[in-house]
Amino acid sequence: MFSALASAIEGLKDVPVSKERQQTLQPLTAFIQDKITHNQDVNINFICTHNSRRSHLSQIWAQALASYFKVPNVACYSGGTQVTAIYPMVIKTLKNSGFDIQQLSEGSNPVYAIKYAQNKPPIMGFSKIMDHAFNPASNFAAVMTCSQADAGCPFVPGAECRLPMTYDDPKAFDGTPLQEEKYQERSLQIAAEMYHVFSQIKR
Repeated sequence: MFSALASAIEGLKDVPVSKERQQTLQPLTAFIQDKITHNQDVNINFICTHNSRRSHLSQIWAQALASYFKVPNVACYSGGTQVTAIYPMVIKTLKNSGFDIQQLSEGSNPVYAIKYAQNKPPIMGFSKIMDHAFNPASNFAAVMTCSQADAGCPFVPGAECRLPMTYDDPKAFDGTPLQEEKYQERSLQIAAEMYHVFSQIKR
């Protein structure tokens, strides 16, 4: 793992996760543990309306932390109910945390290669519908990271389970002096919660 990112992850153990949020996270922990116990692949699709902010932050931190804690056979995905683009401040925030990110294409919905370690395959980041061919068609947990998607998607095709785990949208601060601070705040919350989840998995 890249040293700057490993240092950032080390600091997550000191970021508190409330008892209420721990209860919210427990079904995801249980899903992962059950798959690991039965030597099965762990597929997680993080879903938000536009697949532009919270779902990507969740996917990328979850994948990195699965690797950090050496939890095997974990593949994290993201999708939305609409296609937009990864918001540029998400990319900047992740870079500031130590991820290596290369933009692979131009256009309205660019593709990014997001790496957390030199010898691990990159996460391919771009906005996509939740059942896009890039995502798993079955045997996955659908984690709803925003209340709008949670309310609008009572059924996610192919999902083994549907887990509401919503976050406040940093989009509310776009174009304001607080934008960078609030994106970092949300990224830190998501990272700390994924740290909490994967740190509990017994192999």
